[in-house]
Amino acid sequence: MSRREAWLSAGLVFIVALLVRAWAATQMPFPIPEDATYYWGAARNLVDGNGLISNALWSYATPARDASGAWSLGFPRPAFEIWLPLPALLAAIPMALAGSGSYGSALLVPVLAGALVPVLAWRIGADLAQERSLAPERARTLALGSGLVSAAWLPLVLPGAVLDSTCPYGVPALAACLLMVRLARRPPARLLDARVIALGMAIGIAYLSRNEAVWIGLAWFAIAAWSYRGRGVRAVVGPVAVAGLAALLVVSPWLVRSWLTFGSPLPGQAALNAFSLTGYDIFAWADRPTLARYLAAGAGELLGERATAFGHNLLDVLVVPGFPISLLGLIALPWMGRARALRPLFLLALLTFGATTLLFPVATTWGTFLHAAVPPLVLLLVAGLAGLDAGIAAVGRRRGWTRPVAWLGPLFAGFAALLFMSTGIPAYAAQAGGVEANYAALTARFAALGDPLGPAVPVIANHPMWVAEANRIRALALPDEPVSSVLEIARTFGARYLVLDGEAGAWPARLATDPDARCLAPVSLPGAGTSPDPFRIYRVACP
Repeated sequence: MSRREAWLSAGLVFIVALLVRAWAATQMPFPIPEDATYYWGAARNLVDGNGLISNALWSYATPARDASGAWSLGFPRPAFEIWLPLPALLAAIPMALAGSGSYGSALLVPVLAGALVPVLAWRIGADLAQERSLAPERARTLALGSGLVSAAWLPLVLPGAVLDSTCPYGVPALAACLLMVRLARRPPARLLDARVIALGMAIGIAYLSRNEAVWIGLAWFAIAAWSYRGRGVRAVVGPVAVAGLAALLVVSPWLVRSWLTFGSPLPGQAALNAFSLTGYDIFAWADRPTLARYLAAGAGELLGERATAFGHNLLDVLVVPGFPISLLGLIALPWMGRARALRPLFLLALLTFGATTLLFPVATTWGTFLHAAVPPLVLLLVAGLAGLDAGIAAVGRRRGWTRPVAWLGPLFAGFAALLFMSTGIPAYAAQAGGVEANYAALTARFAALGDPLGPAVPVIANHPMWVAEANRIRALALPDEPVSSVLEIARTFGARYLVLDGEAGAWPARLATDPDARCLAPVSLPGAGTSPDPFRIYRVACP
């Protein structure tokens, strides 16, 4: 492939991917899930001059240093005690330039980052075609097919239309895998090789979006150890150490901020998440996850959690959203995954899948693997298209075809991608619109009640980010604990209302038997209309 053809191909893939994601983003009125709402709220506070703070307090396990220098839970709440800041920091740039805190201006970040993912998928497909010594027409088809299909593939389009960590993590993760392939093919001739430094910077940038960047570093250690075996220990340790130092240089300002703000450079509750028994443990107030509580659950429950996590990661994240392309990729992976061009990607996917399944089986059902799934998804897409190419070529040889038909594989995959994307994006946007309509109406509904929501008086809710950012107020997470915990939270922070949307663990069923249920008085909120009210509102009736 000539340099000119490579630039034209990459440009074509980028433009198509950009247009698709821009179309998808224009349909998104409100950020769902709640991590996207959190990033948007933090970016909006930053642009408004309030600093890097959050309007929602959802991690009661992590006190922060307040204005007096003491450690406490309270408002204003410094943001990112667990999650990482890059999506919000990047979103603040277009929001500031536009002079608008609207969600639409923030979506420029995932649109641009998401459009880079298919370009990197194109390059991975081109590397694989080169390694397999495909004829020029087949090589061009596999590379362009990988890029163009990923430009319209729903599991890669949706993260490009939502402000979360998926694409800001996925882009440097894929770039790191491409650099590993080149370093394995041609080892660094000197210690400060530019490719090694770039790899470390990519790992650092990925870490500023997601903790799963540590698996990229581990993958690089394994690739270096295997590729440079027989060359001595220094040949392995040098590139690994230089990449690690470059990554540390990138992330060190954030580690210092976390240390000063939360007392540790590392997200402390991430470790507690490994001991979660339910997803609601992240909101725990009194009954926080501990090792003793975790082990007391018994081997049966712990094994069941991992079986559930395995099924969720495999089916709910990879196979079902990307069907049938991801299924084809899984079938082809035992053959295509051995290729050197896919080896770092395959190893990173295995490490991420295994760690989230075995170490964080509960947290992963709430999105841990989902938001780190760009590398595994690209792996399945490229492997699936390569498998289709090999299968079609084998049929052609058997039947004596004389004309090239390599385009049949990407055509089939592209049609499937367009079919599911064209229906999936509008459905997701409609869900987001419904959430916005329900939550944004709470301000007027409480005002009609005669007790308007105040910006300084927090509300307890099972969706605290949605309540906080739809109404520009403060919100507190509802723990899946007895009413006594809710009353203690209300007394601590001065909350007067509980806003319950649907069910949350044992809520609201526990109100039928909890001895303190009388302290939560049901409130009929005006403005429900003719449709069923999604909310149950309770007033804290006990001092």
